[in-house]
Amino acid sequence: MRRGVLRLTRTVASQVFFLQVAVVLLLAVAAGAALVLQSRHDTDQEARHRSLAVAEAFANAPGLVEALRSPDPTAILQPRTERARNRAGVDFIVVLTTDGIRYTHPKAKEIGRHFLGSYRKAAEGGTVMETSTGVLGPSVRAVVPVTDSRGKVVGLVAAGITVKKVSGAVDRQLPILLGGVAAALALATGGTALVSRRLRRQTHGLDPGEMTRMYEHHDAVLHSVREGVLIVDGDRRLMLANDEARRLFDLPPDAEGRPVADLGFDASTAELLVSGRAATDEVHKAGERLLTVSHRPTDRNGGPPGSVATLRDTTELRALSGKVDLARKRLKLLYDAGLRIGTTLDVVRTAQELTEYAVERFADYVAVDLVDPVLRGEEPTGAATGSGATARTSLRRTALSGIREDVPLYPLGGMIRYGPATPQAKGYASGETTVEAVLPDFAGWQEHDPERARAIVDRGIHSMIAVPLRARGVILGMATFMRSEKPEPFEEDDVSLAEELVARAAVSIDNARRYTREHTMAVTLQRSLLPRVLPEQSALDVAYRYLPAESGVGGDWFDVIPLPGARVALVVGDVVGHGLHAAATMGRLRTAVHNFSTLDLPPDEILSHLDDLIDRIDQDETSESLEGGGVIIGATCLYAIYDPVSRRCTMARAGHPPPAVVAPDGSVEFPEVPAGPPLGLGSLPFETVELQLPEGSHLVLYTDGLVEKRDRDIEEGLELLRASLSHAGRTPEETCTAVLAEMLPDTPGDDIALIVANTRVLEPERIADWEVPSEPALVSAVRAAVAGRLAEWDLGEVAFTTELILSELITNAIRYATGPIRVRLLCDRSLICEVSDTSSTSPHLRYAATEDEGGRGLFLVSRFADRWGTRYTAEGKVIWTEQNLPERGKRQR
Repeated sequence: MRRGVLRLTRTVASQVFFLQVAVVLLLAVAAGAALVLQSRHDTDQEARHRSLAVAEAFANAPGLVEALRSPDPTAILQPRTERARNRAGVDFIVVLTTDGIRYTHPKAKEIGRHFLGSYRKAAEGGTVMETSTGVLGPSVRAVVPVTDSRGKVVGLVAAGITVKKVSGAVDRQLPILLGGVAAALALATGGTALVSRRLRRQTHGLDPGEMTRMYEHHDAVLHSVREGVLIVDGDRRLMLANDEARRLFDLPPDAEGRPVADLGFDASTAELLVSGRAATDEVHKAGERLLTVSHRPTDRNGGPPGSVATLRDTTELRALSGKVDLARKRLKLLYDAGLRIGTTLDVVRTAQELTEYAVERFADYVAVDLVDPVLRGEEPTGAATGSGATARTSLRRTALSGIREDVPLYPLGGMIRYGPATPQAKGYASGETTVEAVLPDFAGWQEHDPERARAIVDRGIHSMIAVPLRARGVILGMATFMRSEKPEPFEEDDVSLAEELVARAAVSIDNARRYTREHTMAVTLQRSLLPRVLPEQSALDVAYRYLPAESGVGGDWFDVIPLPGARVALVVGDVVGHGLHAAATMGRLRTAVHNFSTLDLPPDEILSHLDDLIDRIDQDETSESLEGGGVIIGATCLYAIYDPVSRRCTMARAGHPPPAVVAPDGSVEFPEVPAGPPLGLGSLPFETVELQLPEGSHLVLYTDGLVEKRDRDIEEGLELLRASLSHAGRTPEETCTAVLAEMLPDTPGDDIALIVANTRVLEPERIADWEVPSEPALVSAVRAAVAGRLAEWDLGEVAFTTELILSELITNAIRYATGPIRVRLLCDRSLICEVSDTSSTSPHLRYAATEDEGGRGLFLVSRFADRWGTRYTAEGKVIWTEQNLPERGKRQR
């Protein structure tokens, strides 16, 4: 027996050894082949890259074009190419004519001969890469063109390297490969020796007696295993049953040797043992136990007839598996709830998602009632009123779902005042879940509304759970679950499941409430910062639209600002970003624009002041960001001033989309207004453009949200805007409506501000101007002319004050200014008097002392005029005043 075991050991070891040798040799052959192929590929690629790089570098070298055009290019280029060739490590660099004649070559005798290879493509401006055999042997070479400053090919450069120069990787790596093969063979031999030695050591040359004792030890181990074993012979008699099998089947002591059918097995178990068929993990009964049985015949592969069955007691495992399945289903339900509930930041929609999901899973009717402040985004307070027996809990029915619609439950939207005995009032007051397992018992829940309670029970609703919607320690409302079709009442597991669903939904509802509050605050702030009504003015007929984005508020803004001289400023801008920060910044910019507009500056200077303001804001925000809070901002803006007297429109823009001008005939153009940098970048000036607009033109200003989308660039948006504006005869209101109807996206991702202004012209008969000589004695003639014109306008009531104002202003101009002096009257919504001169010095109001003879002129002007001020022009300045018209003059106007 010892010799047989040793023979078996040697046979197994030799088979393992030969198998290892075969595997090693196969891997060695594969590695050698891969090494050769990879080496060839790498050699070719390296040669190509090096030759092309050298050729392009030499072709672009300074002075090469001048050398080619010299009388003797070879004398200049031959030493250069040789130095470059030695440094680059290539075998040749050859400079050619466009006809392929060599100027240079490593072998001097080849100079002047025709180039052996393709070069025509390079002569046409391309690049040639080829592998061929030349005078230096097999090589890879590249031919590239040499172009002058105008792009004309004036010569060619060829560079190449022989294959043998970059080859040799196989020669270097082959010894390594052979060494690896030898090491692998050595390891295989040593491993085989170790396996043989271990097999001999583990068998110890066992004889039959020793093998018998080993079997006995193995049999003893089987008796201590917590798994039953049954061995049945070919006559279907029980040959062996271990202790576990005897315990599971309660077998008698003399069971071994008896027929299986006589041992009292369950019918299905006896049938399996008698049949001899194979089975795996079949479930059989053994009294009150459930057993998993695996059965195998033993006569396979020449074995003795019979079969072996193994048994496992799975009674407790089955019970545990049921709990696991229940827990798995519950986790799956909660996971699905997380996907279905809270998909939006809308309180009502989130509550409705909870009711719909619960009706699909374990309840027949579900209602959600919330405190009214929650729906407005406020803190949930004020639900309970009264005290004691009169206490009421007021909740609003926010969501309702059920398997039927004809059940007499409280309808959506209504305010419900629950009595103190109802589950909803109890749960809201205590914060605990309230269960009414049997509604037909009428244990007090019906006292709130007996008639409705009777109708609910008559429709088959028999069980109810009321769960508080609690989030962050605050109760937002109550969720009520009811059953009718499912006959069993709500149990403890249902209550815990309902509580978990409601807890998840409550967090989503609270998040939606907080979002609603913040969004409402931001929208309110934004709305408060935008103009609520447009100011009265006669220069433009203005209509506007402002649409905030669906998510968050932005910094888009606009304004219409009356200016002196019957002029009007139109402003539109966009602050980068969304949220309260953008809205607040927008308010600061709008306020700044109003303040700067009072200075009556041109548009480019207004934008420069705004740019400085944004820069200062950025510096403040940057200093705050060092402490964790600031964000650098930016903004775009377009500022336009329209004068109804001259019909001139002056505008400038800072990174904003260009305005559109719609002519009276419906043609649309986008004026070339230099864009300028966005506000906040600084250092670059802004440019002003002046347009002459016919009466009845439409000036259209907008923000980028109207013309830009993620799937559409601004050029396409401008063309769409052009098409929507190309209609004559529309009013500004009609134009706004039509533009938004055609261009408004389904879900605006950015705010949209749109202003359409129809230009008007002040009638010539409402304008009067005179040139005043610089003689104080001639001022009276101007006063007389002014009085006459005011009489024509039926404004005799203000003639005296007007004459007084003009007399003071003209006298000051004559005394302190130089050059021509002009007086202009404009009869618009007010009477406007303007005195212009060439001086850039602005008068200042002061209080004259008692003994002073002068200094009271401007005081009188400010006393009799409703408004007055100074604006500077390119020629000097204009002092203007405004007086309210009497009712008769307004009616005539």
